[in-house]
Amino acid sequence: MDEAASVPGKAGSPVRLGLRENWPQFALLVVINAFVGGMVGIERTVVPLIGSEEFHVTSTTLIVSFIVSFGVVKALANLVSGQLADAWGRKRVLVLGWLVGLPVPFMIIWAPTWEWVIAANALLGVNQGLAWSMTVIMKVDLVGPKSRGLAVGLNEFAGYLAVGVTAFLTGYLASQYGLRPVPIYLGIGYAVLGAALSILLVRDTRDHIRLEASSHAQQAAPISFRQVFALTSFGDRNLFAASQAGLVNNLNDGMSWGIFPLFFASFGLGVERIGILKAIYPATWGILQIATGSLSDRWGRKGLIVAGMWVQAAGLFLTAATHRFEWWIVGSLLLGLGTAMVYPSLIAAVSDASHPTWRARSLSVYRFWRDLGYAIGALSAGLIADSFGLSWAITSIAALTFLSGVVVAVVMSDVSRSSTDPSSRRAT
Repeated sequence: MDEAASVPGKAGSPVRLGLRENWPQFALLVVINAFVGGMVGIERTVVPLIGSEEFHVTSTTLIVSFIVSFGVVKALANLVSGQLADAWGRKRVLVLGWLVGLPVPFMIIWAPTWEWVIAANALLGVNQGLAWSMTVIMKVDLVGPKSRGLAVGLNEFAGYLAVGVTAFLTGYLASQYGLRPVPIYLGIGYAVLGAALSILLVRDTRDHIRLEASSHAQQAAPISFRQVFALTSFGDRNLFAASQAGLVNNLNDGMSWGIFPLFFASFGLGVERIGILKAIYPATWGILQIATGSLSDRWGRKGLIVAGMWVQAAGLFLTAATHRFEWWIVGSLLLGLGTAMVYPSLIAAVSDASHPTWRARSLSVYRFWRDLGYAIGALSAGLIADSFGLSWAITSIAALTFLSGVVVAVVMSDVSRSSTDPSSRRAT
């Protein structure tokens, strides 16, 4: 498709596909997604420690319960986000996500019991499921098919760099002022700025969808959400491979979110140095996605996904096997590198395999399975840690991550990015 092609928009101005043609809105969405990521970053270092040190929760499974509530709710929000985006428009769903997220930092600051933190994370899950989904989908809408990997890479770069920077800042602030309330003040600023920019400056991308769809063959009949769910979950080889890899990727992220601070603290590491380790992983992940997203456009998705899952596994094995800060830095770097290889490539692979008219719904199903991994990873790691120890929890998830890469290597094929008809590929 010629991405320079244009059609009149509703306001009369021409609508064109491409990063250069839409850079002001694209850049705005990058900034907004940095605020979305920052909302998660306020919890990466301090919230597990709030559970253990302030509320004296002794069970690892109970401590990571806030991640379980976050993961389940975010997965469900992802699942409905594509349907809502097609029905209401992308901007309205983005704004709704921010409105739900506004109370989160206040609830964490004022929480009198651990249950309040769990409830705050349920709201954070809705915020992330709606707001992050829309920034991804809108960027894919704007750039067209030729630059999807780059678009996703830039989106995830902003979000996860913000996660890493905020994890570091909250660790530093906690070491100076305590776990609450000062470190959580960052979240108030993120929520207010993200909501304001979304309401005042973001424009919807429906005209861009219509322009891209006009270059694709018309589907014989409209495809239902049930059909999209089945195709994305297990009916199409590439979509199935991407969905299981996404689930396992966030399964190990959910484990690291809840288990790593407790694991590092068990060896006497202070909160500031824990914050450094917790920042390295998402910051590496975020920064490198600019390169890996673009490389997936040139090299294809499969190789980066397989290698990325195996690099993640290596980082997790190294972290579990060593007891020194320097080796944990290397493990965090490997985990960030592997995730950077995987994350934008998976979203781009799902976009490649989906028709523009149901791409938002397919992405929402993929993100449902991917973010359900947060809950599964946190819960399973907590149970393993309570029974066998923290090192065994990390090692078990590392092995599962390696096996997920094997599944992608066997099942996925790198099809032409212009091919969006899953019926042309053999179902699983």
